[in-house]
Amino acid sequence: MRTLSQNTALDRTEEPAATGPAGTAAPAAPPVIAVRDVRISDRVTDREIVHGVGFELTPGKAVGIVGESGSGKTLTCRAVLGILPPHFEVSGGSVEIGGTDIATLTPRRWTALRGTTVGAVFQDPASYLNPSIRVGAQIAEVIRVKKGVKRREARRQALGLLHAVRLRDPELVYGQYTYELSGGMLQRVLIAAAIAVEPRALIADEATTALDVTVQAEILDLLAELRERTGLALVVVSHDLAVVAQLCDEVLVMRRGEVVEQGPTRSVLHDPQHEYTRLLVAEHESYGLDKFLTPQDPEEAS
Repeated sequence: MRTLSQNTALDRTEEPAATGPAGTAAPAAPPVIAVRDVRISDRVTDREIVHGVGFELTPGKAVGIVGESGSGKTLTCRAVLGILPPHFEVSGGSVEIGGTDIATLTPRRWTALRGTTVGAVFQDPASYLNPSIRVGAQIAEVIRVKKGVKRREARRQALGLLHAVRLRDPELVYGQYTYELSGGMLQRVLIAAAIAVEPRALIADEATTALDVTVQAEILDLLAELRERTGLALVVVSHDLAVVAQLCDEVLVMRRGEVVEQGPTRSVLHDPQHEYTRLLVAEHESYGLDKFLTPQDPEEAS
């Protein structure tokens, strides 16, 4: 696997594994994101749309959420990010980011949290980038504002990020506008912007859906490499089981607003218990899901 540039801020110094007294294993790292029995309601219709979703995301872990359109996948992610549409609300349960219940956050605290603790990449990158500003300048501005660095340093870091997401000519791309870039290039730019201030977690909501198979594979490989190198935690939302099989340790299968099956990706895909999960697996059999499954945990195999 190719590695990220050693010049980017993404390369975090690896520390020895922590141990407790007498060499015993230290307690597990606290979750970056903890979603507990979250329920989402539509205030206009007074109807509950998402029914009791829960998962925890620790450093370096990847959780996949799969299901049909309208199953509540994106609403769940938007609840985590605090950007639900105006007429929706979290009507039950809780979401904690970095140990803080997001219901207690002021707008200023939310602004500080987004990007630094949790970032996001969505399906249509052009919708999240300003077409009238050069893409490199947009990334540099995020770095300058969030990190408080000078413009020259922000530009240097932005170029490093464009290199890290495997754009062939970062200097050229830095000065281009969105209409000059392909869909795959725009998705890389959006990932660069999302990781610009080194968030602990990244939510990728259908981030590869509109891309061709080759570019999709490259983006998935990039996300896996970011996770391995930096300890980035991932939430991967997709209708494609092959995407989740390739990246994720745990999977939630959603249908009609509820989680119908949840567990280690390998176990769920090899031995699905719910009828809907079995249907999804059957639909993806031609992909050869086994070749995408993340390596088995040694403890799970024992």
